[in-house]
Amino acid sequence: MDALSELVNLLNTTDKKLFRQFLQRKNKRADVKNLHLLDLIETNDINGINKLYNSEKNNDAYHALRKRLQDNLLLFLSQKTFESNHSDTYDALRLVVVGRFLLENDVIKTAFKCLDKAERLAAHLEQFNLLNELLLLKLQYAHLPGVEDLEALTARFTRNQSDMQREAKLNMAYAFLRQELQQIHLKGKIVNLTRLMLMTIRKYKISINDLMTYKSIYQILFIANEYAAIQQNYGLIARYINRTNQFMQDQTDKKQSYLFYHISILYFLANFHLRRKDFIKSESYLKEMIDLMRTDSSYYTLFYLRHQLLSGLKLFFTGFAEDAITILQESLSNTKHISKPEDIEDIRICLTMFLALCDDRGSLKQLTLLTRTDAWYEKKMGMLWTIRKNLMEILVHAQLSNIELAMSRLNSFRRRYKKYLLKTSEERVILYLRLVEKYLIKPDVVFDHAYKQEVLSLLDQSENTDIFTLSFVAWLIARWEKKTAYKVIITFMQDDNYEE
Repeated sequence: MDALSELVNLLNTTDKKLFRQFLQRKNKRADVKNLHLLDLIETNDINGINKLYNSEKNNDAYHALRKRLQDNLLLFLSQKTFESNHSDTYDALRLVVVGRFLLENDVIKTAFKCLDKAERLAAHLEQFNLLNELLLLKLQYAHLPGVEDLEALTARFTRNQSDMQREAKLNMAYAFLRQELQQIHLKGKIVNLTRLMLMTIRKYKISINDLMTYKSIYQILFIANEYAAIQQNYGLIARYINRTNQFMQDQTDKKQSYLFYHISILYFLANFHLRRKDFIKSESYLKEMIDLMRTDSSYYTLFYLRHQLLSGLKLFFTGFAEDAITILQESLSNTKHISKPEDIEDIRICLTMFLALCDDRGSLKQLTLLTRTDAWYEKKMGMLWTIRKNLMEILVHAQLSNIELAMSRLNSFRRRYKKYLLKTSEERVILYLRLVEKYLIKPDVVFDHAYKQEVLSLLDQSENTDIFTLSFVAWLIARWEKKTAYKVIITFMQDDNYEE
């Protein structure tokens, strides 16, 4: 999807109507084609250029028109966001804009009242860049009679400069760690997370106190969670979880400005304990998470699908498959225009897995609704997610006796991902694929003792203890046990020492 289409898709029905009115007000001539182009984009008319220009295709004019429409749309979105967003950050920003206008028009007393209020808001929200701008503005007019003391103003400005530097160092460290994660994820780079963290802290001269904030804890947990997901071993990040628990217990100041980070941290903690099969502790964090979400409607909408996903997984792996399926189905039916596509796809792939493990033919229907390309999934959802999705597709077709289609998907999978899997030392996926292939070629092979032992040996590997990995192994075991894979996986949850 191109950038202009992505921007148009951000608009709901009301926004589109307002944007059309916005364009109509700006159009000075009757022959302007921007409204026509907007119609073509909304209807996905790929032959639109022919309808826009009667003569021979005029690519230059067409692309110039697209550029103008995109510029107008960005302007419309910026105005709409600024006008409609009632968060404290935007309130502070509006006050700074008004304060500057008043100062330029010599309404000094009211201007400084606006700036004082903006400063209180920005300080509360820890918006150091905004504070820097308004303090500079105050300093610019500090020579005027009746304004605040220059020394006090300078001291606050200097202190804020220090805060800005601290935040900048943390952001640079976070960006560096995210870049390293990409190397681990896409190129199979071998990295010790603890050593990497310590090296990064030294590189950017970050103190321990700098790390003891909601934002920095969130950033550390984000990195740790991604690392554990790539390694498929959440035990590797237990030390970070323990430190986070200690941090959360020590916090008495739970300001609304920290709400995003606070909810995100609870999400990571709930996910960690879920993946470690500590479902009781995971549920307690999910309860805390939903309680916080209910204090702010915007964050409730933002985190709703993620909360439902973990809730569904917890129910499913504790024996309540029907409830888990219902909660995910309801989540999909309640998705809103502003729901992130990634969150929707996460819900759908898990629903597909639930149905497949329960031998429900509805899993195939859910698979057909995962309509995006593998390239999109790799970019947005990650390689591991996409690999699991493709493996699941093979298993669903095999389960429904679509053997030829399953073999076709298997061969396509091998062509696309074998090189990557070898590069990232994920030979176990190739081994698993070979076991599936043996079953597809000769279904009765599952009753051979050697085959069973090869499958069961997967359970002895520490990297295969994740609930999702176990689900794939359970599917193979279910072939010879003549029961649903769900019953097998529930046995795993109850007994870590599963044996035939």
